[in-house]
Formats: sequence, C-alpha cells, structure tokens
Amino acid sequence: MVDDIIDDAQEELKRVEHLVFVSLKYTRTVDVLKNVLNRMIEAYNYMLEALYTNKHPDADIPDAPVKLANKVRESYDEEIIDDNVELYLLLRKILRAPNPIKEEEYRRHVAMKTFIDGKEEVFNIDLAMQYFEQISEFFETIRRDILEEDG
Repeated sequence: MVDDIIDDAQEELKRVEHLVFVSLKYTRTVDVLKNVLNRMIEAYNYMLEALYTNKHPDADIPDAPVKLANKVRESYDEEIIDDNVELYLLLRKILRAPNPIKEEEYRRHVAMKTFIDGKEEVFNIDLAMQYFEQISEFFETIRRDILEEDG
C-alpha cells in the first residue's frame, strides 16, 4: 500500500518537473504558477499519506490535510520532515490566499504575490525551481531512508 502511494507521489513530481522546467519556460503566467503549486501540494499529500500509513498501518488517515501533516510531524523526529511540513503548509496558504497579485506576466520574472499572516509572500519561477529541488530531495529521503528502515 505504501509503495502505491509513493508511486503516486513520484508521478506528481514528474508533472511538477515538467511544469517547472518546460511549461514555465514557454508560458510565463500566474495560472501556470498556480498549477505548479497545486501539483507540489498533491505530491506532498501523497508523501505525507505514505509516511503516516508507514507509521500507523492500521489507523485511518486523517481527512483534513493540515491534521495529517501535523500527525506526521508528531510521528517522526526528523528535521527534514519538519522543514517539508512547514513548506507544505506555506504552499497551501499561498495557493488559497484571496486575490493574489500578478506581476510580470509573460516575462521571465512572472510572480504571484500575496499576504499571509501580515507578511508578503512571493512565488515565482526561481522559487518554484528551488521548492521542486527541496521536494524531490524529501521524496528521495522518504523512499530511501525512512520507509525502507521502518518497513
């Protein structure tokens, strides 16, 4: 079961990679940035579900994504998990923020700006690439270290 969930996460990461390195190269719009955010969040959803299922094989998976993220954080004492849960929660807030400000659409520096908890958050191509690398590293760590040693 965990292997199937990890496979789903890997498929989402392939989609994120294509969006970040191909789609954003040719279609520099906030809509593509939002799609990148959606796919990153979906990949995280699968990874968090895999981690939770790995640690609690007989328990029901929490319905609320934030609750699942917090349960995973409580279940593992790993800095990489804490860091990625924080990124996951930030990405969710950015995507759900009302009325994002579009900047430089159709240009290299296309960006989506929003305010979260009184702080300006910007999501752009460079951050998309950086976050993709962080999520990919997290995925590899989960697959290689955490799930293999526990499973």
